[in-house]
Amino acid sequence: MSSKVLMTVRYAMHKILLADRQLELTLERLCYRLLEEYGDFSDACMVALQPRGVAFAERLHGRLESLLSGTRILLGKLDTTFYRDDFRRKEHPLKPMETEMDFLVEDRRVLLVDDVLFSGRSVRAALTALQHYGRAEKIELCCLIDRRFNREVPVQSDYTGLTIDALNAEYVQVEWADEAGQDRVILYDSKPQR
Repeated sequence: MSSKVLMTVRYAMHKILLADRQLELTLERLCYRLLEEYGDFSDACMVALQPRGVAFAERLHGRLESLLSGTRILLGKLDTTFYRDDFRRKEHPLKPMETEMDFLVEDRRVLLVDDVLFSGRSVRAALTALQHYGRAEKIELCCLIDRRFNREVPVQSDYTGLTIDALNAEYVQVEWADEAGQDRVILYDSKPQR
């Protein structure tokens, strides 16, 4: 079998859930919901979960600041690698990312941001890691995709772009134009091999 045929087989079983304009409208809807709840974000901050939540958070952050006419919204990037319950259980070592938090969350409303909510374990790890930055007034979760039937810990999204029902073996991948050439969310029948 040639490599061209293998590539075709590899990507044959997928479905595009959101692309370009649909994804843009989803982001816009989420921004307006967040503005209704957080106002000018003066008592709040956004914290993106490294690595996959960062691009989504940056998109939301940029649009929110634009809608607020340039008002500065605090945005941090939180690595949860050493707080994960599977840190020492992985076949391959996990690669930590850099945490970029130049503010405390003490007495602030915190909006955790991730691209896909799956088992909830990453969010649980983020809640533990976030304690090093103070005691937040309130913590909420915003995710682009909620795989609602795959939860392993009691975590739910407060602000969701799209809720999907996916089997455990299926894999959701979010791609952004600056890295992949196009904004889209793809559902694969299994995790694509790199």
